[in-house]
Amino acid sequence: MKLLTTLLLFMFCAYGAMAQQPPREFELEEGDTTYIMKSYVLCLLKAGPNRDHDSATAATLQEGHLAHFNRLAEEGKIAMVGPMGDDTDLRGIIIFDVGTVEEARELESMDPMIQAGRLVMELHPWWTAKGSCLP
Repeated sequence: MKLLTTLLLFMFCAYGAMAQQPPREFELEEGDTTYIMKSYVLCLLKAGPNRDHDSATAATLQEGHLAHFNRLAEEGKIAMVGPMGDDTDLRGIIIFDVGTVEEARELESMDPMIQAGRLVMELHPWWTAKGSCLP
């Protein structure tokens, strides 16, 4: 009985350790510099299958799309967002400041452009040095 109890305790502890989220930050030493690496979620917004909306509907969707990003920025859920500068199927990029791809998927699924099928998302975990910024 004691062995069974010990075994069950070990299994529950092991399961709990596996279920925990990995840390979002770690130190990376390179020469005499230490970087604090942080995980984000990179979202590629691509042209979706439903792009034949009339101009009024497209304008309404775009307005909601931008309001969606403003809300996420105010909530601290995105670090950066913007459209592409060319006319390809890749329409924009979002860098989510969230812990998991699943959380980013849930947040971006509320975008009116995603809901209408005008855009689709492709999500990837992404690491960069904390505090990195564009020049």
